[in-house]
Formats: sequence, C-alpha cells, structure tokens
Amino acid sequence: MNIFRLSIKNIFNKPLSSAISLALLVLGIGIISLLLQLNSLIKDQMNNNLKGIDMVVGAKGSPLQLILSSVYHVDSPTGNISLAEAEKISKNRMVGSSIKLLYGDNYKGYRIVGAEKKFIELYNGIIKEGREWNSPYEVLVGSKVYQKLKINLEDELISSHGLRESGESHDDESFKVVGLLKPSNSVIDQLIITSPQSVWNIHETHDHDDEDEHEHDDEDEHEHDHEHEHDDREITAMLIKFKSPMNIIQFPRQINENTNLQAAVPSYEISRLFKLFGFGIETLSYLAYIIIIVSGFSLFINLFNSMNERKYEMALIRTLGASRFQLSIMIIFESLILTILGFILGLLFSRFGVMFVSSLMEESLNYNLNSFKILIEEYWLLVMSVLIGLISSLIPVIRVYKMNISKILADE
Repeated sequence: MNIFRLSIKNIFNKPLSSAISLALLVLGIGIISLLLQLNSLIKDQMNNNLKGIDMVVGAKGSPLQLILSSVYHVDSPTGNISLAEAEKISKNRMVGSSIKLLYGDNYKGYRIVGAEKKFIELYNGIIKEGREWNSPYEVLVGSKVYQKLKINLEDELISSHGLRESGESHDDESFKVVGLLKPSNSVIDQLIITSPQSVWNIHETHDHDDEDEHEHDDEDEHEHDHEHEHDDREITAMLIKFKSPMNIIQFPRQINENTNLQAAVPSYEISRLFKLFGFGIETLSYLAYIIIIVSGFSLFINLFNSMNERKYEMALIRTLGASRFQLSIMIIFESLILTILGFILGLLFSRFGVMFVSSLMEESLNYNLNSFKILIEEYWLLVMSVLIGLISSLIPVIRVYKMNISKILADE
C-alpha cells in the first residue's frame, strides 16, 4: 500500500481547503523571504560601496543626502566646495588618503564623474578592455553602462548638463571611451569616470559660452578671474580614509563646527537610515508571521475535517491490513506535502518580488538587486514550515491512532 500516493490523493480530494491553506502559507513565507532577501541585498550593496570611506566632506545640507549623492550616486549633491579648502583638509595629519569627486553631468541618465585614479582602485576596478584615461575628455565606462547602452571602445559620448537625461547637451565637446571596466558589484559599475580636469574644462567652456551670450565685456575683470582660475575651482565632494579609526569621532566635528563645509560619516548615516526603515520591515515581518500561523490553523482544520469525513474509508483501509502507524504517517504526509510545497512556492514568490523591486530600482536608480542565493534565515523558514506541518497534524494523528474500527464500521 503506497501511503505517500494516498496522501496526495487525499489532498486533491479537498482542492479548495488545500488551496486556501497553501495560499496562506505561500503568502506568509514569501513576504518574510522577500524582506530577508531585500534587507540582505541592500546591506551588501551599501557595505560594498562603503569600504575604504570613513568620512565624506561636501557642502552644508543634509548629511544623508551628501552620503547618498557622493557614495551611492542616487541623489543630487548638496552643492560644491572650494578645491583649496578641500586640499587643506586632505593635508591634515589625521587623513590617510582622500579622493576628490566632481559631477554634475550625465550621458543618457548615467552620471559622469570626474575623479582621481584612486577612485577606481578604491572599488578594485579592473579594466576589461582598453586603458585608463591619460588626457582630458577620455573616459572609463562601468559595466552596467556599456552593457545597457551598447557602448564600445573609441565611441564618442556627448554629455548633458545635470544628473538627468533631459538636461542641456554639451554639443561643443565630447568624451572618448578609452576603457571598459569589468563588473565589480559596486557603484563604479553604473558610472562613467573621467579626470577632474575634464569636468572643469567642460564647465569652463559652458560658462564662457554663457558670458558671450550675455555680452559680459569687462576685460580687466575677466583677466583677473583667469589669473585666479585655479584658486576658484570647486569640487562636489571628497571621500576620506583616516589614518586611525579613532579620528572618526573628533575630526568630523571639527569640520562641522569650524568651517563652512559639512562632514558626514557614512556608516553612521546608513545605520540611521536602516533604523528608520527597520520599523516598517519589522511590522511587515510580524504580519507575515501572523499569516503563517493562520495558515497553520487552516491546515489543522482542513486535516481535522478531512479525517472526520474519511473515518469509514480509513477503517476499511485498516481492515485491509494497514496499521495505525501507516494511517498516522499518511496524515503527517498530507500536512508536510502542503507545508513544504508552500515553502518552495513562497521562495519562488519572493524571488519574483526581488526581480520586480530590482527592475524598479534599476529604472530609477540604476541599481540591480537580482540574486537567487538562499540565505541561512531561509533554511530556518523551512524548519518552521515543517514544524507547522507537524503541529497541525498532531491532533488528527492522535485521533486516527485511537480510532475504534469496529464502532465506525457498525455505525455506517
């Protein structure tokens, strides 16, 4: 007698009840798995982009905005800061290394960032084809950018002003692609990187064009500005690594209190951001656990009613030679089949959810979160599913085990 086959047949004999129990379990497992996956993927992505950065210096404004714009490149910058002031900070005895960043232009929605070559090294960037830039207007292109836009070596890119594609085009100058970067699972995958001089040059050209249009003809003043051109240069932000971890407490406060610049600590700001989202994630998790518990009750009721309706059938099976243990195992199998199937479908549900969220993030922020790895916490979800199956079948199994065959057959 094939007990497993009988269990499957019994499940299909009550399709509506089985489907409701299964749907509740899939929904609960799916929501928890989706939250676990998104939490893990976002944390991994954020931590991967934070390595080697202890502090970010930029213009006064929101510290979180400064971090999001300068480290993750998903927000607008708080403004520009003086290159001369940034240089003073980089020469401070507490600073181990610093990387200056300039941005404000894009190519088809992807940011063009002027940075020192140390910026590539910071994220362990490896050139797949071509070389690093040696002259202004030469660029390295991140893997997501050239894959999405079908960019090849030697292509000419005409940038647009601002961080959105709708900005005014810099038709008078173009960038030449001299290198393509391998995927690094970091922020440089979605950037077009060039020298700081390139960004300064293209904006100086743009500013000079504006002056011609407005007929600014004060030649003496223009010559004076040209003489101090280097002193007046600005950058958008500076990434800093300290010589000692202890400096992270003292130095940011000094900058914020004694200068017109802003210093933000990425690890602190991102931790604060996760705390803000933590309440919402916990609330959804509790809701999902409640759904799973309800699915357990639904499964119990389904098994209990099914057992009562099939008492005569079970008594006949006993008379044909099946033992009490075999009938008990049949009930347990029914429950475990539904819960394990619910777990598997719940994981599939969560993966489709991750793909959907990832497509939204890629469209708006150029970030991709697709992942099909199974987390350790999801193995605990499997254990929880099995326990729910066993607990739900406990009372029906006891009833089946104590079933009085002769009384049931006599009553029928």
